[in-house]
Amino acid sequence: MSKLLIVGTVAFDAIETPFGKTDKILGGAATYIGLAASNFNIPSAIVSVVGNDFPAEYIEMLQKHNIDTSAIEIVPDGKTFFWSGRYHNDMNSRDTLETQLNVLENFNPVVPEAYKDAEIVMLGNLHPLVQLSVLEQMDAKPKLAVLDTMNFWMDIALDDLKKVIAKVDVITINDEEARQLSGEYSLVKAARVIEAMGPKYVVIKKGEHGALLFNNGQVFFAPALPLEEVFDPTGAGDTFAGGFAGYIAKSEDISFENMKNAIIQGSNLASFCVEKFGTERMQELSRTEIGNRLQRFKELTQFEIELS
Repeated sequence: MSKLLIVGTVAFDAIETPFGKTDKILGGAATYIGLAASNFNIPSAIVSVVGNDFPAEYIEMLQKHNIDTSAIEIVPDGKTFFWSGRYHNDMNSRDTLETQLNVLENFNPVVPEAYKDAEIVMLGNLHPLVQLSVLEQMDAKPKLAVLDTMNFWMDIALDDLKKVIAKVDVITINDEEARQLSGEYSLVKAARVIEAMGPKYVVIKKGEHGALLFNNGQVFFAPALPLEEVFDPTGAGDTFAGGFAGYIAKSEDISFENMKNAIIQGSNLASFCVEKFGTERMQELSRTEIGNRLQRFKELTQFEIELS
């Protein structure tokens, strides 16, 4: 198995959905990515920053999931990044109510020595220059570098974003972001334009409608599992990315065929994430549950047809 280096936010969220609302709870891209990837029993580490208001029990919980937290910087007089949002009734759209960058504003990531040779690097949603800094600290080019980003960086730091996109192997974004980045409405055309920017693989997330994987003219579609109830979509995309990267690190196979499996693994874990608020569901997940739901994914997509 390969080592996985995760870079992203470890944060507080306050969430409101049609099913209820929370006060400050544990969130952040790196948190969801790390918890998802931990299901594959791989060595992993999170590079992030928090303030002195961040509870030690959260760090301990990550450690219990065998995640190396030594590179989570704690700023003694700082406050942890905070995001608050309200989801609409369709659960696909949301309004940001408040964003407090706090310690994230001056975050300079430091990759731990033990992970400078990590074969898989997962760059969670952060400023592109922070992501680029991490790649530049690696001893050698990773076997696979995966980038997650969002429209916010396309709006305010597009040139910097293009620099880091040119250096990664996989980019994961949602359909709206793919259209904005490429200037193309067709996702097939959008993926082609984004591939030309550097990544060999383009993953376009479509929420409850699944995900698409593009590579050099090849396309794979993975459905999302139909769920009776979705309580909180926050972190589902990051959980997907963590499952994807974690499975690749476990299998050590970066072929297009194996990435199909990684997409399903990511979709499977994301289907659990939305069942409770925040990271609660991901903290308590069992191997049996994961295996049983993978079987449901297989039944959902497997069929036989005669081709004449």
